[in-house]
Amino acid sequence: MQNPAVNLSLRWEGGAMWGALLDYWHWTKDDTFNDLIYQGLLFQAGPNADFVNNNWSFSLGNDDQAFWGMSALIAAETNFRDPPVGEPQWLALAQAVWNEQTDGRLRDGGCGFGLRWQANSLNQGFTYKNTIANGCFFNIGTRLARYTKNDTYTDWSVRTWDWLVAVGYIDDDWNVFDGADVTNNCTKIVKQQFSYNAAILLQGSAYLYAYTSDQIWLDRINGLLDGIERVFFPKGIAVEPGCEAGVCTADMYTYKGFLHRWMAYTAQLVPSTSERIMPILMSSAKAAAAQCTGGDNGRQCGFHWESGKFDGVLGAGQQMSVLGALTSLLAVDAKEPVTNSTGGTSQGNPDAGQSRSPYNELAPVTTGDKAGAGILTVVAIGIASVSLWWMVK
Repeated sequence: MQNPAVNLSLRWEGGAMWGALLDYWHWTKDDTFNDLIYQGLLFQAGPNADFVNNNWSFSLGNDDQAFWGMSALIAAETNFRDPPVGEPQWLALAQAVWNEQTDGRLRDGGCGFGLRWQANSLNQGFTYKNTIANGCFFNIGTRLARYTKNDTYTDWSVRTWDWLVAVGYIDDDWNVFDGADVTNNCTKIVKQQFSYNAAILLQGSAYLYAYTSDQIWLDRINGLLDGIERVFFPKGIAVEPGCEAGVCTADMYTYKGFLHRWMAYTAQLVPSTSERIMPILMSSAKAAAAQCTGGDNGRQCGFHWESGKFDGVLGAGQQMSVLGALTSLLAVDAKEPVTNSTGGTSQGNPDAGQSRSPYNELAPVTTGDKAGAGILTVVAIGIASVSLWWMVK
């Protein structure tokens, strides 16, 4: 029988799902799904232990790879079951992702320091530098800094934040925009706002404040919260303005769950924000749960939480978002994420991922390749012609 964990391991949402379930386990102590989480994360680790699995390496986005890395970090920070010696280790997996994304080939081509959206130059979106790819890199770096006490990660995180501000993806009113293309030197910003962009920066800032106690990060946390409350909680219930009244992609259905979970981490790591964050999460989770009356069992959840009733739109992302909203209410009472000096057991490797290219490019086409392709084309046309003649006769 096929490993059931494989079914969710072919896209970034699989990595995100294991992260949501790791938080669920850590915050509720229910280990029902732990075997699936363990199998799923290790299955996707890939031959180089960097979450670049051969089954999807040519369609790899930097944010895709990073979501798997962030889930591995949750495993390290919660002392989830460590793999045996010889298997990829949670901390080292996250370090491999981070190291590969420092590569200059993923950052060149205009607009300065920022990370490209896609990892492969053949992919549509390779010329786009967006907030989520850079936000994921920032997030992983801040957490590695706190876990390992290695300020190389801090330095890169600060540079990433500074770039996001300099290019205009974070504005003076704490709006967080989606991104821009290097072909126009990132001057034509796509000003859509998605909750997970703001939330991933919020959580990363909370980790840096918890690590450094630097007031500037507390100021940025409160600024981001100003923007998040204004844009995504206008009535105390999470909304996704980019698709709430229009057409959503499957990805967008997951964002509210990240928003709740990452705000909850912030409330836990920066207690001064708890009185501000937790009432919002409570009112939003209450509305989320109230509309979970759909599906064959009458308990499945939709997307439009403000409506107060099930909207008929079912999917994994919607269920994952409500799970994130409900479990986030337990975060402040749970144990804080551990580090290597506060009981963390995951083994790291600061050089992980540095021995390979961050993405696989197709080899240049040679004269022999062209000749071979020509022969195959002739053969294919011949077979098609014979088949057509046979069907006509």
